[in-house]
Amino acid sequence: MLSYRHAFHAGNHADVLKHCIELSLLDYLNQKDKPWWYVDTHAGAGCYELTKGYAAKNAEYETGIARLWERKDLPPALGRYVELVRSFNPDGKLHFYPGSPLVALQTLREEDRLRLFELHPSDHTLLAENFAEARKKTIIQQTDGFAGLRSVLPPPPRRALVLIDPPFEDKSDYRTVITALQDALKRFATGIYAVWFPHLQRREIAELTAALKTLPCKSWLHAGLNVQTPSADGFGMHGSSMFILNPPWTLHQALQEVLPYLVESLGQDKGAGYVLEQVEN
Repeated sequence: MLSYRHAFHAGNHADVLKHCIELSLLDYLNQKDKPWWYVDTHAGAGCYELTKGYAAKNAEYETGIARLWERKDLPPALGRYVELVRSFNPDGKLHFYPGSPLVALQTLREEDRLRLFELHPSDHTLLAENFAEARKKTIIQQTDGFAGLRSVLPPPPRRALVLIDPPFEDKSDYRTVITALQDALKRFATGIYAVWFPHLQRREIAELTAALKTLPCKSWLHAGLNVQTPSADGFGMHGSSMFILNPPWTLHQALQEVLPYLVESLGQDKGAGYVLEQVEN
């Protein structure tokens, strides 16, 4: 399905959770001199203008990144994330929001590489434009990211972060995520895999979460954020999760500060809350 455009949701509460964790994972990889790859299965357009076009229609960023923009008491991991977003808004006003691949690009060193997949023709074109100056370090392909993942694993440096965040508009995405990860872990068992998924009132969410916990990896971490009570009619996203396979040991501690803070700052009613689980296999 090609109807989904992430621009409608740019900078919302789900992006805050996803990109804060993504940045923490990449900073961890940068603690060693060895190179790494960043692989994004559903890269999107790369950057979004919040006050025009799709992003301005629902203005979801107003209940996401905008609520953190002027805060002076951010936990370190959130502070690092907000500062990165600020680097795209040098006048101090919130106009632009970087997507996952641009977050990764800001952490890239000379020897690191990006491998980006985006199937939507319009977003692929925008992505290529946004990465025009990073062509030596980036390969962008207009193809299905699940299929593309096979072509890049294992990465030559044997260090990588793989971000998987499909739109989940197609119910088959839930099964495909698990199938793709099963294959990926056979090819590259030591990689860090981060899976984003929405919190919806659908049985597929519980099934996906349970299946992720059974994958053959050395450890996993589940960080979930709910910003409101699920709607009475059963529609709409009330939160989201990041599920990380082979997470760094530092992440759990950082999220013990981040998640309660996000509940306080992004929560919309008494249904706001968080989940933080970690298991060593």
